Parts: sequence; C-alpha cells; structure tokens
Amino acid sequence: MTTAANRLDIDAIRADFPILQRIMRGGKQLAYLDSGATSQRPRQVLDAERQFLETSYGAVHRGAHQLMEEATDAYEQAREDIAAFVGADTDELVFTKNATEALNLVAYVLGDNRFDRAVGPGDVIVTTELEHHANLIPWQELARRTGAELRWYGVTDDGRIDLDSLRLDERVKVVAFSHHSNVTGALAPVEELVARARAVGALVVLDACQSVPHQPVDFHALGVDYAAFSGHKMLGPTGIGVLYGRRQLLEQMPPFLTGGSMIETVTMEGATYAPPPQRFEAGTPMTSQAVGLAAAARYLRAIGMDAVEAHEAELVAAALDGLSQIPGVRIIGPRSMELRGSPVSFVVDGVHAHDVGQVLDDEGVAVRVGHHCAWPLHRRFGVAATARASFAVYNTLDEVDRLVSGVRRAVEFFGRD
Repeated sequence: MTTAANRLDIDAIRADFPILQRIMRGGKQLAYLDSGATSQRPRQVLDAERQFLETSYGAVHRGAHQLMEEATDAYEQAREDIAAFVGADTDELVFTKNATEALNLVAYVLGDNRFDRAVGPGDVIVTTELEHHANLIPWQELARRTGAELRWYGVTDDGRIDLDSLRLDERVKVVAFSHHSNVTGALAPVEELVARARAVGALVVLDACQSVPHQPVDFHALGVDYAAFSGHKMLGPTGIGVLYGRRQLLEQMPPFLTGGSMIETVTMEGATYAPPPQRFEAGTPMTSQAVGLAAAARYLRAIGMDAVEAHEAELVAAALDGLSQIPGVRIIGPRSMELRGSPVSFVVDGVHAHDVGQVLDDEGVAVRVGHHCAWPLHRRFGVAATARASFAVYNTLDEVDRLVSGVRRAVEFFGRD
C-alpha cells in the first residue's frame, strides 16, 4: 500500500497530462480508467517526440549528414534507456510496431527450421487459458504450421493460472504466458513457471504488456527467454513495441521480415544478415516513436516504479472494496492484492457490460467493455463480456469513487435493489 514515505504528488503528475482536464459530454470531467487498453501521454513524451521531429529527424543507420547522425544517436539512445528500464542489455531489445508483432516474430521464427530451437511435428507448445489473443493465436498458428500440439494451463475460480491443471514433459518446447492477465489482473507465478519450463528444456515467452507500466520489471532477474510489451500502454506513443530476447538466442535466430536495414551483404544469389537487433528491424524504423517511448520510460523511472506500484495498489484495493459491496456485482479475478495487478474486471447480474459502460460514460468515467481480446477466458467464467477498469499512475481515489458510484447508478437504472 502507499505510505507517507512514497506517496506521490498526484496533482503534479496529473498536470503533466492535459487530456485529464477534459470535460466530457454531460459536463463531467474525464475519469480515464482504460489504461489497460491504451494509456494517456504526459507532456514530457509529447515534447520529446515533437522536439526530435522538429530538430533532428532523419533516416537512421544510413547516409553521412548531420541529421542522420543525430537521428541514429537518438534512436539508439532510446534503445539504451528502455533496456535499462526493463533490466536488459541494449542489444537484446528489438523495436517492433507493437507487442502483438513482437510475439508473432517469436512464434514465426520458432517455426523456421534454420533455428536450432525450432518447433517441429510432435513437439508441444504450452500457453494458458488467461491469454490475450496476441499470446494465443500466434501459438495456434505455429502449431498448425509445424504439426506441433498446443496445450494450456487452465484457470482457477479466482482467475489465476491453475498450476495443477497441466504437467510438462520433454516434448514441451515453448511455454508462453502473461505476467499480468489483462482481464483478471492475476499475477503469474513467473519463478515457478520458468522453473517448470527449464526442467524440460523449454523456452519461456512472457507477455509483459500489463506489468511493465505498473511495477518494477527486470527481464534478466525473471529468467525469461523472450518478453514483449507495448509503448502505448506505458505512457508512450502508438506504433512501437519492444521484443526482449536473450542475446544468445537472438544471435541464432533467422529474420522475421526481410528487406532493407537488416542486411549485411546482398548478391543476386542471396544475402547475409546484420547482427541483432538490426536483423529484426527491417525497413525504416519508427524513430520518433522510439524517442517518445524512451521519454515515457524516463518519466516513470523518475517517479519510481515502486511508488507507481504502491499507488496503483491503493486504487485497486479501493475499487475491489467498493465494487464488491454493490449487490449483483461479481469480480472476475483475485481479491487479494498479493495476487494481482491493475485491471479490475467485473460483471453485473442482469446487466450487459456495454450498458454498464454506457452509464459510466454518461458520468465521464471511461472503462473498457467486451471480451478484451480474451474470449476463451470469458467462456471459462460463463460470461460474454465484462466491464474493466484499469488504472495508471495518474488516477486518483476520487476517480475510484466515481467508478463505484457509476456502477451503483447502473444497477439502480436497470432495476436491481
């Protein structure tokens, strides 16, 4: 929980986000509780990207003019800053357009028989029933392309990975899971899952989209082989994501996309490829977005990720407490703060999630409604859709109160006692 020693100056933080002052239809100030879908950006991120575009923009890694040099320096400095933020070495970070592309990159290359860790017929790929589609469908496709078998851990009644639902054997080549569920908020037991994978010689792929913006993350310390996260969920720009890969693995991997920027030599008969990370960054990269993402990492680091985590835990605890007291509201996910992160998903008996979302929108409260790109998980709980409030460093307890009041209004409007 947040203490006096690490309590944030939320007013100062909120002043960095101009959009939070917006008055929505109905005359209500925006309460933005949809950061699990996409986060808002502080002025520092907007200014960093704008300054780069106005003063130093050019094609990176090519040419001999000053703008090219400055753009290349900014791009590679961004890589260095982001690597430091997630406990990785600079050459272990590949820029992609989003986390979905990063996960597809890994899944695609693991089907390429030039890679000595490639998946083949009879092998097993393991994921979980909790996953966002971006960490499920690529593995379904890899299984289809290679003749491998897809298996998965089930989900407990409180929305966590059910470790008793699956045993691994030597056929397992990949274990892929989310650090935090984007629906239940459940925190994965990373140490245990990594240990199980290591015991059978499997690679570990981590979807870190819902953890990197909200808590201290160190990929080396976690011991995973690959990890992916998106810029737009951590106060950064859209159009950029990150793939972390252990250096030894990246060096052995063939490319995902081919063309310019990722080559070493080219003849009419064939080509050789640049070393990582350039090998996996074909074409003109998202330079200004990388600069903006690095600014977001520096912004969060200056606040302190321990303080961010503690502040958000206070918000989540208040939301769980308030929502659980409303008749007919059911939380989809753990109640214990030790087992969860930011997203709080819920259903209201007899009221469709979209109707709940509409009532909240009338109050200026922005939440996500639907299946959140996690259909199998919603089927597991027997619901078509949930409403989800997801928090970030700029949210307040007052906004949690507005969420709870809005849900109470929805219950009253649709005729529940």
